[in-house]
Order: sequence, then structure tokens, then C-alpha cells
Amino acid sequence: MIDIEAVKAAVAAVAGKRATVRLEGTRAGIIIDATGLDPQARDALEATVRMAATQPGVSEVRIAVTAERSTRRLIAVASGKGGVGKSTLAANLAIAMSRAGRRVGLVDADIYGPSQPRLMNVEGTRPTAKDKVLDPVPTPYGVPLLSMGQLVEPGKAIAWRGPMAAGALGQLVEADWGVTDTLVLDLPPGTGDVQLTMVQKYRPAGAVIVSTPQDLALIDARRAIDLFEKAGIPIIGLVENMAGYICPHCGEASDPFGNGGAEAAARELGIPFLGRVPLTISIRTASDAGTPPASDPNDMIFMPIAAQVVAWLGKL
Repeated sequence: MIDIEAVKAAVAAVAGKRATVRLEGTRAGIIIDATGLDPQARDALEATVRMAATQPGVSEVRIAVTAERSTRRLIAVASGKGGVGKSTLAANLAIAMSRAGRRVGLVDADIYGPSQPRLMNVEGTRPTAKDKVLDPVPTPYGVPLLSMGQLVEPGKAIAWRGPMAAGALGQLVEADWGVTDTLVLDLPPGTGDVQLTMVQKYRPAGAVIVSTPQDLALIDARRAIDLFEKAGIPIIGLVENMAGYICPHCGEASDPFGNGGAEAAARELGIPFLGRVPLTISIRTASDAGTPPASDPNDMIFMPIAAQVVAWLGKL
């Protein structure tokens, strides 16, 4: 006679509450909940459960593996113009959100100017593919990455028309992102084909807009906001980058790009203001070296911004 309690105890010891055991004569039927596990972990768990269930008297072990369909949220990081530090913000936001508990992936959708491989310290790496589906490249910061910068020869221009660029974006977004629950999309500046394809086809949960404080940047940021609002994509908030400079030699503070313009614009537009990122040599050098400041446990610049985005996602 089979000791069903012994079988249940053996399975629970290796699978916890993920496995449910039923006995049908001398056959053990087991249902495994593999929600959140990657394929390798799922296969390993199934093999371990099978071994544990093979107790005296058990003639056969039948296992069914189930998983809830996970909902992956896309967060677009956008700007109306280039040169406002959007990619640096996207990289640090992804890392800070990961540190806050989200399972985050990063898509460098800036097709014509990909910079995330350097920012995330994975220059020279190339993604693999299985059945024509890309596998994201691991980074030192726990945030997998896909970028056009990993698919083309370094230093070569990508001279593609809109449909080709939009198709490339599709390959990046539709990769095998495994258990990630959030994708941060570093979009190219402006409101062109790539942005339209992303908005229409992939429907981000929300958008973070990056701008410097000066009026010209804010004019273009308003255009980016208008694009998302017309498409029905919520604006999570506005970040003011390059907000003030403190001289590392004399300590004097100055505002080469102005001060408070983005916060005032957010207030006028009725959208949240997520915070300021100062113009400092430390952020620039760390970014160039592939060590984003958000990876520092003492970071107090990007973590508060990420905390607001994570809180916003928690309300969906």
C-alpha cells in the first residue's frame, strides 16, 4: 500500500506549495504551479518533484505543469528632442526599479543612436536567438538588455526607413523576456514612426517624459506629451534633467539650463513632477564608465524617481 502522506511530504519538501499531489491507484498525479519560473528552473523543478514522488509502491508519476499568464507592463521613457539625457535616465530608472523589487528588462529602442550597451557595461556582447526569438543579454545590474547597438557593427550608421526601424523595435520587444514583469523602453527622441508603432502596437502602460529646464526643451517635451495623450497613454510624470550644476572646485551652484522649468510645466499641464537629476561630473563619468549611479546602494537621485513609478504601477 502506498503511503500518500509520505509522497505528499516528499514532494512538499522540494516544491513547497507549488505542487499538489493526488493518488489514483498506484499512480501519483501531480500538478506543479510554475508561475514566475524561467524554462530552466521549471524543468529542474519538474525533475526534482518526479524523483521525490517515486516512493515505494508508486508505479507511475504523472506531472502537469501550469502557470498563470503574467502581465508585462511597458514603460516608455521619451523626450521631444535629443541631448536631454533620456538614455541615462532610462538606464538608471530600470536599475532603480529592479532594486525596488520589479523584475525589469531594458529595451534600447533608440534605433539610430543606441547607447545602452555602454551605459549598462555590456559593449561588445551580442544576443543569441532561438527559433528566431532573441534572448536578452544579461547585465551586471540584474536588468537584461536588448539594443540595436548589439546587433550592428560598432560605429556604423543605421540608415533605415521608418518601417524597417519599426520592425526592429518589434523584434526587441517581442524577445524572450522570461519572468520580467516590466520593460523600460528607451525611445528615440521626437514623435516619428518608431514612437507611433510602439504606441499603436505595444500600448505602454505609461510614459515618463524627460526634459531639461530650458524653454526650447520644454516646447519639444510638450509635443511628446501630446503624442501620448492623443494615443490614450497615461503620462506617469515629468523628470527635469541637468537641473543645476555645482562646481566641484569652489562649490558654487549655477543653473546653465535654467531651473524649475520642467516642474512649472508639469504643474501647468496637470501631470506629476517626478524629480530632478543634477548636472554633475560624477553622473557623466559613471555613465561613460558603464557604472550607472542607480546601482550604488547610496543613490538618492534615481531611487526616489523609481519609487514613484513603481507606486504608479502598483495602482494598475
